[in-house]
Amino acid sequence: MIDSFLDYRRSTTSLAVGATARRSVARYWNDRARTASGWPSQLLYEPPSRRPEAFPPWQAYPIGLRLDIEAYLGSLTKVRKTAKGKRVLPAKATTIRNRRTMLEAALRMASRIGVGMEELASLSSFLDPAVSRRVLDAYWEKSGEQPSIFTIDLARLFLSVARSAHCLSVERLEELDDMRGELEHHSPAAMTDKNLAAIRMFMQGEAWRALHHLPELLMDQAKEASYSAPVKAAGRAQMAVAIGILNVAPIRRANLGQIRIGENLIRTGGPKTPYRLVFPGYDVKNRVTLDFPLDAELTALIDDYLFNYRPALIDHSGGSWLFPGEGDGHKYLATLSGQITTSIEKSIGLRLTVHQFRHLSAAIILKHQPGNYELVRLLLGHRTVQVTIRNYIGLETTHASEVYGNLVRNLRARRLEEEDDA
Repeated sequence: MIDSFLDYRRSTTSLAVGATARRSVARYWNDRARTASGWPSQLLYEPPSRRPEAFPPWQAYPIGLRLDIEAYLGSLTKVRKTAKGKRVLPAKATTIRNRRTMLEAALRMASRIGVGMEELASLSSFLDPAVSRRVLDAYWEKSGEQPSIFTIDLARLFLSVARSAHCLSVERLEELDDMRGELEHHSPAAMTDKNLAAIRMFMQGEAWRALHHLPELLMDQAKEASYSAPVKAAGRAQMAVAIGILNVAPIRRANLGQIRIGENLIRTGGPKTPYRLVFPGYDVKNRVTLDFPLDAELTALIDDYLFNYRPALIDHSGGSWLFPGEGDGHKYLATLSGQITTSIEKSIGLRLTVHQFRHLSAAIILKHQPGNYELVRLLLGHRTVQVTIRNYIGLETTHASEVYGNLVRNLRARRLEEEDDA
């Protein structure tokens, strides 16, 4: 069947049809077979991306280990309790897929550094500190002086899996926890130099005002092109809506791209009232419900897009996506994100990504309300204020330096005035 599909793809498109394409199709199918209810259980062969002798295929690892990992990943699809008795909702399919990928990568690293199959007979033997430390050290050595984010996240995952699967003794768990703590000391702050540089540029009054005026500018451009190029005009209107939403609701890319009309974008007070943008906790990365009231101006802009431009972007099947893609799906998240960044850069001359809207909103709040991390937490949907403080303490440091610099300059100017008066 895959051969027939790839032959059809070869004859009708210019898309790739080699081993990489076959592997992509097989992985997509296998992900659904493992996570989607009712999907056929038959798994497809995934052509190896590396030399078999260097990286054994999944089937080459001991069956006990493979069954333990499948059992752990299967447990993530159900409601469960943590070691402290806290109830946890089922993980998203993307979360499960990412954890599978990380564990498989860790196994390949174990094979590369010479860990024998007899040491990988089960999850408990693989996660034993004697083995897992060798894997983490190999990743650290590969990344250089500082461990990579992947290495730090892998240490966290090892500890989480061991606790969830109850496969290690208390003493071994403590060793894993020590390893995780050692690596987390090297964890960089979320606000990188690159993000700080972008935020500083947009914190200037003119750039920030231009960003908030941009939706109106893009909608004016859409109106000018609506008769000669309706699809292009619809694209401009779409960017106006997306940037308008991000200016007041700095949500993650996944939530922005998957807004549904009537489900996430709703009018709670009747047909003539402003919209609200609502995301239930199960649709949010941190499982925190988000609720943003939109003002009348943004509501009017959205209505203009919905009635006058969005129809040019959907086919006969329709759909309820605010940003529709092909068929019944939403626009690809990477495409939407890239178009937003490009639109801002072309119009303002400064680069700002979808995720950096979140950093910018935090910077604005902390500049005008220093220390109000709780407000930032509520706006961004963080689970704890500690996460917010860890991520954005650098903004306060930067702002403190600016405030002190202004204070020194004002005192110096006042002293010069007093000397002139004397």
